[in-house]
Amino acid sequence: MRASPSAVHSGAVDQLREIVGIVDAVLGSTAVGVYLHGSSVLGGLRPASDLDLLAITRRTMSDRERAELLGRLLAVSGFTDGLRPVELIVVARPEVCPWRVPPTGDFLYGEWLRSEFENGAVPEPEPMPDLALLISMVLAGDRPLVGPPPSEVLDPVPHEDLVRASVEGIPALLDDLDNDTRNVVLTVARIWATVATGMVMSKDQAASWALAELPSTDRPVLEYTRRLYLEYRYSEEAWSDELKAQARPCVDQMLVAIERLSAH
Repeated sequence: MRASPSAVHSGAVDQLREIVGIVDAVLGSTAVGVYLHGSSVLGGLRPASDLDLLAITRRTMSDRERAELLGRLLAVSGFTDGLRPVELIVVARPEVCPWRVPPTGDFLYGEWLRSEFENGAVPEPEPMPDLALLISMVLAGDRPLVGPPPSEVLDPVPHEDLVRASVEGIPALLDDLDNDTRNVVLTVARIWATVATGMVMSKDQAASWALAELPSTDRPVLEYTRRLYLEYRYSEEAWSDELKAQARPCVDQMLVAIERLSAH
């Protein structure tokens, strides 16, 4: 297995190796490759970063494979015993090559869904507009854990589809502003940076870009969320009432800029 330097430096290589082994045990020759994306390839893992992986397969998974993959992932993902939370998306290559809108994901595991999984839910195929962003990150990061380079497996995503997917996810994102302020503010900053530049940046890089564009009155919240991202786990963060109240105006300011750019 070839792991990214950032993942190795962060002590996550054993966990990555275990996940790759699970994919191989469950899917065997059906798997084309497993690829890192997210923080692992965009600047390095941070204290609260997930391990983000995209597995590409030759066909859709069977019910048995879904149940087995889910059961094994539940045992190797989390927030305790030195583990990082895992986000694993499985995509059947015929669903994204040639590229189409909306793309379909075959399987999604994430820790925010754990309670549903433990109550019997099993991931099923569904439209995943976010695959436009994830595939772009995989191609830009070029970090195969196993398999050929992603450019030999995946088609590039047109810029207009990347912008559309980013913008369409905003309403659902805003529903979590009060409960997940750090991630929502940073994700909106990243959407803004992507729409403006066509580049997929890490959250802290996007925040730095956005800080240079924001009015000074809206910068404190973004500066704080960037610091939280770089230095603190979720359990360690704290918000003053004053700073929390500034989150919505900061996000609204970025949304105005996003709307203006995406309308062109």
